[in-house]
Amino acid sequence: MELSEEELRLLEQMERALVEEDPKLASTLRGASFQRAARRRMILGGVILAAGVGLLILAVLLDQGVVVQTIVGVLGFVVMLGGAILALTSARSPAAAPIAKARTNGGRPGFSVIDGGRAHRPSRGRNHSPFMERMEERWRRRRERGF
Repeated sequence: MELSEEELRLLEQMERALVEEDPKLASTLRGASFQRAARRRMILGGVILAAGVGLLILAVLLDQGVVVQTIVGVLGFVVMLGGAILALTSARSPAAAPIAKARTNGGRPGFSVIDGGRAHRPSRGRNHSPFMERMEERWRRRRERGF
């Protein structure tokens, strides 16, 4: 649902007031610090992944016996898996998604308008209408019949 001109104007006023009142909170809500933290976690995950690969290579090169090779190899795999999980989960951080969809705020500093819903398509008949519209239509028909 699109915002009216009046609602957009009020929203911009509230955003400016927030930036003036608490700039640190405004920058946190903007997501820049979240992006930096996600980037740091991704780099750290890559370093941990590389350390796990190094432990796996070390396990292959060891001549200490099968038990030591197995322990070092399993440890290397666990470290590598942890690094990969850390890197991949920080790459898919929820803070990065809305920023990509954000429309600019006219080049002014402050928040940007984020499209929070899916694109509204005109309905092309009963089969292609969204779920809630179909449910509302069924409800209206039931009320008209008197059930």
